[in-house]
Amino acid sequence: MSSAHNFHTDGSWLSRFDRALFAIETKLTLLGGLAVMAAMLISVANILGRKLLNMPVPGYVAIMQQIVPVMAFLGISYCQRLGGHIRMDLVTGALRGRWRWLAEFIGILVMLILSGALFYGAQNHAMRALMLGDTTDDLGIHTWPVKMVVVVMFVFLILRLFLQLWGYGRAMQTGEEMPVAVPMIEDAATQALNEAKTVSSLDEEALK
Repeated sequence: MSSAHNFHTDGSWLSRFDRALFAIETKLTLLGGLAVMAAMLISVANILGRKLLNMPVPGYVAIMQQIVPVMAFLGISYCQRLGGHIRMDLVTGALRGRWRWLAEFIGILVMLILSGALFYGAQNHAMRALMLGDTTDDLGIHTWPVKMVVVVMFVFLILRLFLQLWGYGRAMQTGEEMPVAVPMIEDAATQALNEAKTVSSLDEEALK
């Protein structure tokens, strides 16, 4: 498993699209963070209410069932942009140049096909919930809005994957070492070095 910290940008349309999409992804991820905070506060209120007042939050399970998908999916495209999803780079890490970009291109293409299939299923599921007026049993909360969030986030993920296909495809064509709009995956040693530099800089700032 590895992570990415470096991104190459230039004046191309690909880089512009990448930065514009990343700005939207960042805002969506912040909303996902707010959903996490809301879930935490509701959970604390439920525990305290049950233990101290014998009054748990009404429909707690139903509420959490609506919040959890929002937490999980709002940051999915952002995480893909950063190269933060779990991946095994035993093969790609040993490749260099065009061969590495080809391997990454194939991996992204597989992800795109799977994401397209998941988008199709999620869309059908959300539309069925909307047409049937599906609601939770206890509070009567409509389930289609949250299911539609999943659909929308698959759209953003698919857009991100298209940009990364474009980036790796351009790298294969030009042979460039620093492709645009794709995460530059770091090996474990480089990642540890960067983290050490970050901690060191924070310590220096604290001593000033």
